[in-house]
Amino acid sequence: MRARIVASAILATAILSGTVGCGLMAPQATTIHYDASDGVSADVGEVSVRNAILISDGEDSANLVFTLVNHGDSSHIVGVQYTSGGDKVTEELTVEANSTLTLGGEAEEPLTLRGIDAQPGSLFPVFVQYGNETGAKLLVPVLDDALGQYSTLVPTPEPTVEFQAPVTATPTPTPTVAP
Repeated sequence: MRARIVASAILATAILSGTVGCGLMAPQATTIHYDASDGVSADVGEVSVRNAILISDGEDSANLVFTLVNHGDSSHIVGVQYTSGGDKVTEELTVEANSTLTLGGEAEEPLTLRGIDAQPGSLFPVFVQYGNETGAKLLVPVLDDALGQYSTLVPTPEPTVEFQAPVTATPTPTPTVAP
């Protein structure tokens, strides 16, 4: 009887160890970083780029929506570089120490990229770098206003100034009475 109890305990321990061991060797999904939204992310030194997306007007302009997180104890000037009409354009943004800077949202200042070839559904390359840190190239997804949450983020057209010729008065003859 005692041998049977000992054998049962050993068997139960072996089964329990086998089932626990499977979970011990499998990777835990909660420890793997992924972008849960439509945007992409990257880390450049002490600065993290979070949820970067482009909201396009379907022509040659797009609103870059993203958040910069500075994990460091000093402020950084972050360069955001892209290609516009064959030329490289760099926008510089200051991120204060231990803070976040969000751009392009409804309540934030927009960062509009003009003169770009970024059609909705494509990926547009944006390079982010600061100081002597190695930068990161992001392939940012380009979306349009088809999704309701992005309809208010489409860039507004750049105002155009029309030239108007100055208006000059044309003299009209007036009759005069002869003396």
